[in-house]
Amino acid sequence: MTKKYRTIFLSDIHLGTPDCQADILIDFLREHDAQTIYLVGDIIDCWRMKRKGFFWPQSHNDVVQKLLRKARKGTRIVYVPGNHDELLRDYQGVHFGGIEVRERDLFETADGRRLLVIHGDEFDMVVMNHRWLAHLGDIAYGLAMWTNKWHNRTRRLLGLRYWSFSRWAKLKVKSAVNFISDFEEVLAEEARKHGADGVICGHIHHAANEMRDGIRYINTGDWVESCTAVVEHADGRMEIIDWSRRISEKAGLATTPSPRQITNPQDRAA
Repeated sequence: MTKKYRTIFLSDIHLGTPDCQADILIDFLREHDAQTIYLVGDIIDCWRMKRKGFFWPQSHNDVVQKLLRKARKGTRIVYVPGNHDELLRDYQGVHFGGIEVRERDLFETADGRRLLVIHGDEFDMVVMNHRWLAHLGDIAYGLAMWTNKWHNRTRRLLGLRYWSFSRWAKLKVKSAVNFISDFEEVLAEEARKHGADGVICGHIHHAANEMRDGIRYINTGDWVESCTAVVEHADGRMEIIDWSRRISEKAGLATTPSPRQITNPQDRAA
């Protein structure tokens, strides 16, 4: 049975790369629907396709077709580009097959809170000031994902769920933890400057739903490692859905809690 929400937020899908979990996303879109869907950047990875050539299997096309089909049936879809699909920032205000492109948006929840919707790369100093370093980091990230893929094939044979080295490093390596904390603080401050009650972003592939000095900080995560989305319930409650965990639970695989992603759906902005 399809679960219906007021709003769904997705980011960092990275269509056009081998690491994109397109099949899992299609499964999620098949079981979840909403009045409005926000695509919060890095939906298509133009960086990787430009560097390594065109990669577009049928499953990636199926994701696009699934979203377009939802748009034809009346779902409002807003596309807020990120750094990997920044070419679309030149088309702000344009509609493609019912999908509206916006540089950023001010979203109002059902219970009256205003949330700034933005990808977040504008506040990543590496992306802004050292583009070559950002591209180098992207290459390193791709190598880590390739290594992780083979590691997890062994884990599946042992009946264990997917384990992400990158996610583990973000929680354990001090420099990564500090970067995430700084990123969250800067995004929360940007929301405050716009008179918003909170911010919804992506970019760092690290799902979160928490308060930052009176500002609600929400990160949608990604569909490369964690396979997470943020949904808004009819009453305005915001919840992170960890779809890879749900699939593992359905399959009866062992799971390990992730402290930043298992977020109380009742947790609300003050």
